[in-house]
Amino acid sequence: MAISRFSHPIRSRPPGKATSLLYIIPVLSKALGILEFLQVENQPRSVEEIVQCTKIPRTTVYRILKTFTHRRHLARCENGLYRFVSRARKVRFGFGAQYSDAPFFDAVRQGLLASGSAASVDLLLLDNKSDAATALRNADEFISQRADVVIEFQMDPEIAPIVADKLHSAGIPLIAVDSPHSHATFLGIDDYRAGYEAGAFLAQHAKRHWGGEVNWAVGLDIQEAGALIHSRINGALAGIRSKLPGLRDEKYILLNSQNLPGASHRLMLGFLRRHPRQRGILVAAATDVSALGALRAIHEASRVRDVAIVGQGCIPESLDEMRIPGSPLIGSISHEAGRYGSQLIQLGLAMLNGQTVPPYNYVKHKLVAATSLAKRTRIGRARVRGIGCSANESI
Repeated sequence: MAISRFSHPIRSRPPGKATSLLYIIPVLSKALGILEFLQVENQPRSVEEIVQCTKIPRTTVYRILKTFTHRRHLARCENGLYRFVSRARKVRFGFGAQYSDAPFFDAVRQGLLASGSAASVDLLLLDNKSDAATALRNADEFISQRADVVIEFQMDPEIAPIVADKLHSAGIPLIAVDSPHSHATFLGIDDYRAGYEAGAFLAQHAKRHWGGEVNWAVGLDIQEAGALIHSRINGALAGIRSKLPGLRDEKYILLNSQNLPGASHRLMLGFLRRHPRQRGILVAAATDVSALGALRAIHEASRVRDVAIVGQGCIPESLDEMRIPGSPLIGSISHEAGRYGSQLIQLGLAMLNGQTVPPYNYVKHKLVAATSLAKRTRIGRARVRGIGCSANESI
């Protein structure tokens, strides 16, 4: 490997007037020389290459490299080479949100702001507005603003590889949130498992309240969001099958809600009108947005007792609905949006520091049941009225 830009040895005592040399610290001068060499080269170099170029003893070079790596000015790559990672400015992360006016995206953004501030990371926040052209412009903006890491939260599988290629070509590490991108590290929930737990909960509800009598299992899918979100619905249907093995395959149906409340309302209303006398309808929604649209149709058709729904996301509107006694919305899978921020910041810093990170990183999710919310509400009201409650009572 040719080394041309630093063909002369780095001097421990730089030229200058004799009086100025009294204030020079030789080992510090060597250390800065190595740092400047790696910064100018702008590509990983081995210990032997650095020794060859700088003429500094190998032991000294090794100790300086270890010190700079410990202080995160350098990173040691998997192949043993060292590269420059420090910046004169603060580390900057770009965050492209799917759209800014949704509770889930806002919770992720708030978590990023808090965790970024604690880690001294600057954040460049842009809104993709669920629009392909906007997402592409934002990718260009991240590049022009010299973002060190980009966190991309957009669900369009058609535009994802184009955005990813832009950033990869610019040498910017990419973290894809909830929807995989090429050249990207993934962070999000385990969609299949989250769906499976929703489906199993629906089936258990049917056994407990309907004697296991189920006529339909409906998945409110989002076909445009790609395979990973689709696996959420596949998981839900598999969860129902695991508890209700007697439900025939033709009783499982997918409806493309497009993650729009109007679409899920229209589709569910049409489905209920086609099956006016059938009870025992289980609905697994890919998102709470779709679940709430379907819920409106259920009320409009006066079929509250016939249907049970589990959503995904635990947005505030869903939590409010689940607190209403007898609501068909019996649960939602919380994606724990508040956890995303700290994990994204930690993951981005690890990537910048040259650490090996898993290609897929999962945020823990949990089921929130309407019954548990109702119990919390009852306990809260009891406390307000002064009725005693056990200190260790589970809520």
